[in-house]
Amino acid sequence: MTSSPAPPEASPTSMTNRQILQAMSGLMAGMFVAILAGTVVANALPRIIADLQASQSSYTWVITAELLAMTATVPLWGKLSDLFNQKLLLQLSLALFVVGSLLAGFSQDVGLLIFSRVVQGVGAGGLTALAQIVMAAIIPPRRLGKYAGIFGAVFAVGTVAGPLIGGVLVDTSWLGWRWCFFIGVPFALLAIALLQRTLKLPTVRREAKIDFLGAFLIVAGVCALLIWVSLAGSEFDWMSWQTAVLTGGGVLLLIAAVVVEARVPEPVIPLGIFRNRTVTLTTVASLLVGVAMFGGTVFLSQYFQISLGKSPTVAGLMSLPMILGLLVSSTVAGQIITATGRWKVYLVAGSIIMTVGLGLLATIEADTPFALLSVYMAVMGVGVGMLMQNLVLAAQNDVPATELGAATSVLSFFRSMGGTIGTSVLGAILANRVATEMTKGLAEAGVPAGAGGSGDGGVPDMATLPEPMREIVEHAYGVATADLFLVATPVAALAVIAVLFIKEKPLKDTSGMERLTAESAGSDESAGTKASPAGVG
Repeated sequence: MTSSPAPPEASPTSMTNRQILQAMSGLMAGMFVAILAGTVVANALPRIIADLQASQSSYTWVITAELLAMTATVPLWGKLSDLFNQKLLLQLSLALFVVGSLLAGFSQDVGLLIFSRVVQGVGAGGLTALAQIVMAAIIPPRRLGKYAGIFGAVFAVGTVAGPLIGGVLVDTSWLGWRWCFFIGVPFALLAIALLQRTLKLPTVRREAKIDFLGAFLIVAGVCALLIWVSLAGSEFDWMSWQTAVLTGGGVLLLIAAVVVEARVPEPVIPLGIFRNRTVTLTTVASLLVGVAMFGGTVFLSQYFQISLGKSPTVAGLMSLPMILGLLVSSTVAGQIITATGRWKVYLVAGSIIMTVGLGLLATIEADTPFALLSVYMAVMGVGVGMLMQNLVLAAQNDVPATELGAATSVLSFFRSMGGTIGTSVLGAILANRVATEMTKGLAEAGVPAGAGGSGDGGVPDMATLPEPMREIVEHAYGVATADLFLVATPVAALAVIAVLFIKEKPLKDTSGMERLTAESAGSDESAGTKASPAGVG
C-alpha cells in the first residue's frame, strides 16, 4: 500500500483534550518510572550495600552511576528526537529501563549493580528529555500550561512515594531490597503498551547523520566534570592531582566538542540555538535552579532524621508541604497561563518566591517547630512549581519545530547538571561545617575530639548516642543545613536576574507537529521540492 501526502487537517496534529490525555497516560507512566528509580532506593541503599558486602565508595557509585548516565545522555536523546520517531525512542528508553531494573534486582555483586544503574540512567535520560519533547509536539504552547499540573502531580507522587515504598519493601521480610528495582518494571511495561496504543506521531523521512564524534566528546567531557564534582571532597581533596586531571580533561574534551559541533551538519547540540536569547536565558536559569533547589533540598531528609530525630518514613512524609506547594502552584499557574496567554509574570514571581523560600530555610535550627518549617518549605515549593516547567514552555515557544528536541533537552541537561554540582559542592560545605560545629561542641563539653563520629566523616548513628552527644550532633546538623540554604539563596537570586531579561512573546496556537509540517512545507517550496509524511508511528 503506497502512502500519499496527507493534507495538514488529515494528519494527527490537532488533538482534542481527550486524545491528549490518552496520549499523556503513557508519558505519565514513563515519567513516574524515571522519578521512582531515583527515589525508591534512597532508604534501601544501606541494606543493599551491606548485603552485597560492598564499600562506602561503592555506596557513592550506586547513586552517582545513574545520575551520570542520565545527565550525560539527555542531549543525545534530544537530538535523536529531532531525527527519528519519538514514540519509538520513548519505548526504547523504557525498554532500557526495564533491562537495567532487572539486572539491578538480580545483582549478586556491586559491580553488576553499578552497571545496571548506568543502563537505568540511560533509559531515565531518554524519559526525562522525550516526555517534554513529545508534549510539545502534540500540544500547542498556548494550551500546554494546562497540562503542566499533571506533570507536577506525577513528580509529587513519585518524589513522596519513592522513599516510602523503598522503606516498606526493605522492611518487609518476604520482599526485600531487590523489589526496589523490580517494582518499576510493571509501570514501564504499562507505559510501553499505552504509548503504542494512544500516541500517534507522524514521521517525516529525511537525511539524518548522527554526530558520533561530537556525542562521544560531550559525554566524556560531561562525565569527567560530573565525576569530579561527585567525588571531590569525599574520595579526594578539592585541590589534588585528581581534580586537575578530571577538570582539565573535561574542559579540553568539551572545547573539542564545541569545535566539532560548530562544523558538522547535524550537531548533537546545535550551537546556533544559543543565539536565541530566550533559550540562553532559560538555560542559565535552569542551571541555577538546579544548583539552588536540588542542592539545597537533597539534604533536608538528613536534617529531619538527624536534627529532628525522625525515622526515614516520617522524614519522607515531612517533605509533603514542599511537594504540595509545587503541585498547587504548577497546576494553578498552568491553568491561568492557558487562559490568558501571559507567562513571564509567573517566571519572575516563581523565581522570587523560590529565593525567599530558600532564604527562610536558611534560618532553621535543630529546634525549629515543624509548623514553621512547613511554611518555609511550602513557600519554596510554590516558587519552584511556578518556575521550573514554565522555563521549558518559554524555550519551546521560541524555537523552530526542528529544534524542539535540542532546546528541551539542553534545559533538562543543564538543570540536572546544576543539581549534581549543587549537591556535591553543598555536600562538601555541609561536611566541613558539621565537623567544625561538632569539634566546637565537643570541646565545650570537654569530650575528646573524634567522639560521636566527628572525626571520620561518617554520619553518626543517633540511636546509639548518649543524650549530651545527641544534642551536639543535632545542633551541628541544624546549623550546617541552614548554611546550605544560605549559600543557595544568592544562587537563586541570580536566576531572578536571568528571568527578568527574558522577553515575553505570545504563545503559539499550533503544536510542534503542525509547526514542523508548516516549516517543512516552506523549506520544500523554497527548494523547489515536495515532502510527504512517511507514515504514522
